[in-house]
Amino acid sequence: MGAAEGMRMGLLFKDDLLDEFGSWPIAYIPYGGADFGEIAAVAKAVGDGDGSAFHQAWAGAGDRFAAEADAAERRGAIASARELFLRASVFYSTSLRPLFGTPVDPRLLAAYRKGVDAFDRGLALTDPPIRPRAISFEGASMPAYFVPAAGFVDGQRPTIIFTNGYDGTLTDMFFASAVAAGRRGYHSLLFDGPGQGGMLFKQNIPLRPDWETVIKAVVDFALAIPQVDPQKIVLSGWSLGGYFAPRAASGELRLAACIADPGQWAVLDSIRAAAIRMGLPPAAAADLGSIDDATARLFEGAIMGNAGQRWKVVQRGFWANGVSNLRNYFKETERFTMKGRAEMIRCPTLIMAAENDPLAIGAQTLFDALTCPKALIKFTAAEGAGGHCEMMNRSLANRTVLDWLDETLGAFASRL
Repeated sequence: MGAAEGMRMGLLFKDDLLDEFGSWPIAYIPYGGADFGEIAAVAKAVGDGDGSAFHQAWAGAGDRFAAEADAAERRGAIASARELFLRASVFYSTSLRPLFGTPVDPRLLAAYRKGVDAFDRGLALTDPPIRPRAISFEGASMPAYFVPAAGFVDGQRPTIIFTNGYDGTLTDMFFASAVAAGRRGYHSLLFDGPGQGGMLFKQNIPLRPDWETVIKAVVDFALAIPQVDPQKIVLSGWSLGGYFAPRAASGELRLAACIADPGQWAVLDSIRAAAIRMGLPPAAAADLGSIDDATARLFEGAIMGNAGQRWKVVQRGFWANGVSNLRNYFKETERFTMKGRAEMIRCPTLIMAAENDPLAIGAQTLFDALTCPKALIKFTAAEGAGGHCEMMNRSLANRTVLDWLDETLGAFASRL
């Protein structure tokens, strides 16, 4: 996920960047992850404060929910305890984002551990309990959860593998996507890949462009779960996952369908237009990994002078990509491209694009390059869904995806 990608709404928080972070859990209201009054209360507590105040307010609310959950569990109010633990995990997760970067802030690690503990305790109170799992990958361990569809705990069902973006957590994917999928009868498999969540925070393993290698391990893992229908495994990615999902589908041919929200041709495409406005010739902007030192310094000045860009590129981007300077960030990120890969996708693929989402700039290019069965769905500001990953109307996005998937998997199954 990219909580600070094109989400400026000015809803609650006085600081633009903090408003982008703090508005994100509004999307989870229909799925039990938060209530508006709780979010507004945190915004009031933050007031004119900075990222530290933001972290403290969200983590403090998480502490309160966790304590209430613990008390509810002790008195036998299991349903309330489950709801409160899961809600606590949302608030801890939201508190992390201003603290991104290296050296890793101990407050981030502490809140992350609390968030995982709350998430695990909440899921453990489901019937039957959902337990954390681990997917082996190149000597490391990818944290994962298998979330059965509502009413189909033991039944073999279509399963959606959800892949995250830059700064999302497993809690984010659960409330943004998995709850809706479960209500529709889909099992979900959530995981942290390289450069994400626990793999970044605890293992310091950076992002990598060849997500097909990552997803091969995840599909292998999914096929060992009895409830997974091996003919109906779907991959869905949001935010940076809108690159990861189609990239993975280009090399993992066991997928029945692929969803990219938003579809992305190359991760740096959203920066190229800005580079040209700064005076970089279009030919040079086409390969930002090859810029000279003088141009890199020009970029650095512009990025460091903008709080949002500084967070996205320096705090988050450098850390997640395992680099320490802008030239290496560009050089590494230029490898994240669908060039030469899009035509390799065979499964039906849904490309999504929100009207005001800067990451959707390459959605049409990716769609046009696909030779598989495909669909392109655009979301608008008039629908309240024009922002990044349709987060101000996530329920619309989920309905649209699941309707497409219902139809696609039915057609796909009939051809087997």
